[in-house]
Amino acid sequence: MMTRTLISRVPTMNTRRTFLRPLLVAALAATSVPMLQGCFPIVAAGAGGAVMSAFDRRTSGTQVEDEGIELRAGSRLREKLGNRANINVTSYNRNVLLTGQVADDATRAEASTILAEVPNVRGVSNETEIAGVSSLTERSNDALITSKVKARILDSQRVSANHVKVVTEMSKVYLMGLLTETEAKAAKEVAASTGGVRKVVAIFEIVTPEEARRMDQAGGK
Repeated sequence: MMTRTLISRVPTMNTRRTFLRPLLVAALAATSVPMLQGCFPIVAAGAGGAVMSAFDRRTSGTQVEDEGIELRAGSRLREKLGNRANINVTSYNRNVLLTGQVADDATRAEASTILAEVPNVRGVSNETEIAGVSSLTERSNDALITSKVKARILDSQRVSANHVKVVTEMSKVYLMGLLTETEAKAAKEVAASTGGVRKVVAIFEIVTPEEARRMDQAGGK
């Protein structure tokens, strides 16, 4: 049983690595733009994203739900908090991660309350910090760290890069995904050993190896 914390032959790790590298580079390039422009990044869509979704352990329906959660939550936070907060919303398997900066404890608590009212949200990890809005230089550095962590996970061949969601805020790396215990340990070790990373926070849902194989074979169906 899972705990928080077209069927085809599954490609080998080497095949996936060769196939995914150009897609990963393209995806990282696309997603770095909204990260640099400010909070509430919009998920980049396109042919590359459609292909990558086939390697995602989430069902296609859940992937769509996650995108919808990010958009709705971002809109509500902007509307209700205004310039009191600079918050990024990341949803993975309907579990939401909030990162960024808020004006005070009351604003931080209000952000959690707002997210609890968004449809389809299963849980919220509020990792926002009481601080001034991050600078363009800091956001650029965060985007670079995210790219480095994803690339190193891909090169490690210990866990599929497409099974790990990487979010970086002020050099602190947050990891999300549906992983086995072994994969989760590998992802954390790779991220922690990446240059420039100040801290690693793992927000995984742990699944059994059997569940992982089943989800891989389903291929986001």
